[in-house]
Amino acid sequence: MDFTSATVIFADDAGVPMCEYEQFRNEPHAYAKLWKHHGAQEQAHRIVALAKERGETWLARYGGDLSSELLMPKALETLEKAPSVYTQASQIVDAVDWITWQLTGTLSYAAGDSGYKRMYQDGRYPSPEFLAALNPGFAGAFTDKMTAPVLPLGARVGGLSATAAAWTGLLEGTAVASGNIDAHVHAVSVNAVRPGQLTAILGTSTCWVLPAEEYRDVPGIFGAVDGGIVAGAWGYEAGQSAVGDMFDWFTANCVPQQYVDAAKAAGVHLNDYLMSLTEELEVGESGLVALDWFNGNRSTLVDSDLSGLVVGQTLRTTAPEVFRALVEASVFGARMIIENFEAHGVPITDVTAAGGLLNSAPIMQLYADALRRPLSVASVSQAGAQGSAIYAAVAAGEYADVVAAAAAMGRVRHDAYRPDPDRAARYDQLYAQYTELYQLFGETTEIMHRLRAITREALARRPQL
Repeated sequence: MDFTSATVIFADDAGVPMCEYEQFRNEPHAYAKLWKHHGAQEQAHRIVALAKERGETWLARYGGDLSSELLMPKALETLEKAPSVYTQASQIVDAVDWITWQLTGTLSYAAGDSGYKRMYQDGRYPSPEFLAALNPGFAGAFTDKMTAPVLPLGARVGGLSATAAAWTGLLEGTAVASGNIDAHVHAVSVNAVRPGQLTAILGTSTCWVLPAEEYRDVPGIFGAVDGGIVAGAWGYEAGQSAVGDMFDWFTANCVPQQYVDAAKAAGVHLNDYLMSLTEELEVGESGLVALDWFNGNRSTLVDSDLSGLVVGQTLRTTAPEVFRALVEASVFGARMIIENFEAHGVPITDVTAAGGLLNSAPIMQLYADALRRPLSVASVSQAGAQGSAIYAAVAAGEYADVVAAAAAMGRVRHDAYRPDPDRAARYDQLYAQYTELYQLFGETTEIMHRLRAITREALARRPQL
């Protein structure tokens, strides 16, 4: 099974989430905290500051910073804002592992998710001394709630229970593999499991996963885990917190009705219709450049308090042009991630894409042009499900290891999109402007942080219902 990782559940020893207890039904912190819950940003800042102060070596595995999306900040947030929930919970689990627990009756933790999202590195969590320094109530209580064994990817958690067999219609005892991250399973689906093979999972957000032969410190990544994709290789993860979500926000809030009606009349998705209206534009013709931080920046700045921006709008600017600028910003953010890997000694030999954005050929061509790289693409529509099946085939004993299973079962269309040299050169000019804005608003000025603080103060003054 794969699942949206960094979705944290507080549960009892039977796996019942705290939100199902009557006394916690109206307590928000008793419910699952989806990955993009950013309420624990203050806790994330404290964890990072203390780790730097103490010289904690594990922090480098997360690019020298931590996202509020991860399990530890969310757990600390719950301890401090809903201590009764935290105290009563016996288990703190990622939904990836909660799912396999429900299917088999056996609680275990997947090695990939444990390393990327639960701060489990080199066989241990951060030390009790470190946890106590964060909050005295966090020390033993945190690790005492995460004591199950950690299993490698492709390992067998157990067999499908009779109850779960009835849910699924599958046979009781069917092998259940250790859970995996929904994005990461795409890498095996496209057989990109060798060092240097970068996989982009392009959807509501975007995840970039990369096997590497050797470990290197890379600032601004989301995580580096030994065996995080396949055994015998370091698995790096970076990401962008809003891609498809950003496009959907724009079309839901900023597009005049005339475009909505025209797309409906043409029988095409509004996003595709807007892109089609910009295909005749020269690169840079709109005069726009955007920052794709509408849900913060996951990589390389690791800052959920950053926000989106569009520069260059005039009274002549149209909705399709702004939409195109947002797409370009997503691709420029991807290029920033790729160049960051290479600048810190992690080579990239080829790039393969999977996910929902593959449905848009113009967007995929834009990726090839602006990244200046040929793109291979997944050749099955549900690459995530196929990737999960590849790990399951290993757990069921059909293949000796994940590499062998991916070679046999993976499907990919090589070099499906090739960069146009002329358009690539013009995108270089726009990318230079994006880079300047990236540095200005992400590293130099605090204006986005100040605006976020003003917003929080304003919300605090509103009457509470």
